Amino acid sequence: MGLRERKKQRTRETISEAAIALFLEHGFDQVSVADVAAAAEVSKPTLFRYFPTKEDLVVQRFADHQDESAEVVRNRPAGVSPLDALHRHFLDGLEAGDPITGLSDHEGVLAFHRLVYSTPGLVARSAQYLARAEEELARALADTLGEESREVTSRLLAGQLVATQRILASTNWQRIVDGGSAEDVRPEAVADANHAFALLSRGTAAIAPPGAGGASITGGAPPTGGAPPTG
Repeated sequence: MGLRERKKQRTRETISEAAIALFLEHGFDQVSVADVAAAAEVSKPTLFRYFPTKEDLVVQRFADHQDESAEVVRNRPAGVSPLDALHRHFLDGLEAGDPITGLSDHEGVLAFHRLVYSTPGLVARSAQYLARAEEELARALADTLGEESREVTSRLLAGQLVATQRILASTNWQRIVDGGSAEDVRPEAVADANHAFALLSRGTAAIAPPGAGGASITGGAPPTGGAPPTG
């Protein structure tokens, strides 16, 4: 990344951090865009060059993960199926306490989640980012399946995968909100992830590799981290 891009990234982060701090302190609806611009020491036109809407000041953090699943599929090692690669990636996120998995008990992360999920406009905007992530994942899966697969197949698979990741993260977050620590919740979170991806594997097993140029969506043994439950 060149100097110009690094400066733009720093400006973007400064504006977003100022916005989130104000929203957490005063509430999303009580803070204006002008308030955010003043706190970040930028003009309103500059702010809108980086963030098209007020909601984007918050949910741009989701945008940082928008292409993540698609990139995992595209960059997976040879011989690893898309489903196994995404399973392994989610388990790695749980181990690292990545907030995107819902398994983080840092107060700042919990406050951020409360802000997002208690504000209808932010929930709606977050859903748009998830939809874009789903579209990008569908494109990556379509490349894997090859031209002989039905067009709708990759979209159906992407929808199931994105929904699975969202539900797992939401479940983990709720357990922490209910009083569990990330460390205490982690074993159950890993078991849930293994169970969920095992269900996906069974559900997609009928998708045979296309005859030419395609690859199987599912793999063999589950990633290291515990065999998926059978129930």
